[in-house]
Amino acid sequence: MFSRKRGGPKHVRPDDAPQSAALAKSMGDGPPPEFGPYDSSQAPDGVQRLDLGSLLIPAVEGVEVRVQANPDGGIEQIVLVHGDSALQLGVFAAPRSEGIWDEVRAEIATAMKSDGAAPQEFDGPYGVELAARVETPEGPADVRFVGVDGPRWMVRALFQGQAAAQPSAEGVLGECLRGLVVVRDEEARPVREALPLRLPREMAEQAEAQHAGHDHAAHDHDHAGHDHALPPQTNGRHAH
Repeated sequence: MFSRKRGGPKHVRPDDAPQSAALAKSMGDGPPPEFGPYDSSQAPDGVQRLDLGSLLIPAVEGVEVRVQANPDGGIEQIVLVHGDSALQLGVFAAPRSEGIWDEVRAEIATAMKSDGAAPQEFDGPYGVELAARVETPEGPADVRFVGVDGPRWMVRALFQGQAAAQPSAEGVLGECLRGLVVVRDEEARPVREALPLRLPREMAEQAEAQHAGHDHAAHDHDHAGHDHALPPQTNGRHAH
């Protein structure tokens, strides 16, 4: 069915370390993968996508894209919502020579255990995933972490709700992940630094105008960030 399992050594090498032939193939230098997240150099053409800077999200019918942005239009959080499931996305800098998901996953598991959860690892389409039931202010909740190592980037995907409790129910949210495109700039960045995300120009202008219209007291409050909800993707109006 799917065959894109990616693994890597746990010790991160310098960003300029040479790749082995096998690693080069697994991290974007070989034939295009069957499904994404894709590196921008290998993404299929002819797909409507929402341009958020380092991430291009495919326009999938019925999926609502919610972003939290600062007053300058920089995005601090991306969550895709469909029914009773959600998918939070993050993208980070990684070395050219090897993946970092193994290390990141171990750290997430350690943090969960310290909070009293019992995370479990299992094999998924992308390799080893991590799932647990965690306590939240609203009560117990299922979460599932998926990591994808690419050429100089790593995508961390957090499924919540039904898509976390039952991976086979991820539906269109899984479709969004499989169609995701990462645009990695050429700037040298520390490993694990979040890659820059931004609002589409139309939304950024709206946010700037809204921010400019507030008085000084509201200005101080606004630095906590703004929430923006894009309509469910039915016609790709916000997509590029």
